Amino acid sequence: MRAWWVGEPGPMSTRPLVQGIRAVPRPAADEILVDVTVCGVCRTDLHLAEGDLSPRRPHVVPGHEAVGVVVETGADCSRFAAGDRVGVAWLGGVCGSCAYCRRGDENLCRSPVFTGWDRDGGYAEQLVVAEDFAYPVPAGFTDEQAAPLLCSGIIGYRALKRAALPVGGRLGIYGFGSSAHITAQLAIKQGASVFVMTRSDSARSLARELGADYAGDAYDEPPVPLDSAILFAPVGELVPAALRALDRGGTLAIAGIHLSDIPALNYSRELFYERQVRSVTANTRADGHEFLTLAARLSLALTTTTYPFDAADKALDDLAADRITGSAVLRVRAER
Repeated sequence: MRAWWVGEPGPMSTRPLVQGIRAVPRPAADEILVDVTVCGVCRTDLHLAEGDLSPRRPHVVPGHEAVGVVVETGADCSRFAAGDRVGVAWLGGVCGSCAYCRRGDENLCRSPVFTGWDRDGGYAEQLVVAEDFAYPVPAGFTDEQAAPLLCSGIIGYRALKRAALPVGGRLGIYGFGSSAHITAQLAIKQGASVFVMTRSDSARSLARELGADYAGDAYDEPPVPLDSAILFAPVGELVPAALRALDRGGTLAIAGIHLSDIPALNYSRELFYERQVRSVTANTRADGHEFLTLAARLSLALTTTTYPFDAADKALDDLAADRITGSAVLRVRAER
């Protein structure tokens, strides 16, 4: 099968992704084999390729927003059958026995497995996934529309929960890429006012089109105090700015798996009056199922740019240079 994998991690200018032929994986008893039709291009893939995240094993195939069709099921599988359309997301496995798993916080599992980091992901024509960690794809979305939901959407949903936004509250969003443009719609469609701060002119235009009350530059002060905020940009210097924008008792959730260093915080200006900072670590499967159901009910609109499979390195290069508005998606094969 055709696949891309991480060779020598480094800046995209050094061409860290390698394209070639890999053997088709075989599903274990609890796994399904999927013919991948599309795979979303996530900033985590960029962090992996450039070395901000160290590959968990040599020559790993990136991609954790894969949509495809089941072609083979393991002996112990019963949820899906050949021909079913499924989605494969970031969380690929948990131990099920640690204290965190037992209490329902499997996103904090001590021995997690992640798609496109620990095991090969969707930048390939086929992949295998544990059946319990695959999702049925809502019928109202095309493959291209569904792919970003599987990480950008799910992680944005968890970040929104972590941000503790009150009903009808004011939400600040810092950075406006794939996850942010989905999360903004979730908040708006549930009655929130959204204020977007991002350096991209095209992203600000998209934010306004989607119904944001305000769209300014990344370091601009929003016109009103915020009840909650989510930092999607992997820029630690934005943390103090976001905290200063919060009203008393406000919460900042940091959504990325990688963040540059945070400057020293001034207690009275940025933390006093019970402002708080929360990180976001992966997601639970319950998050995924809840979000996909909500996404279908709210008819979220996905803004996507599709790249041919042979242009995976260009897609990541464009992502690194902020040339993508909304979500980028790799077209691996024709949709069935």
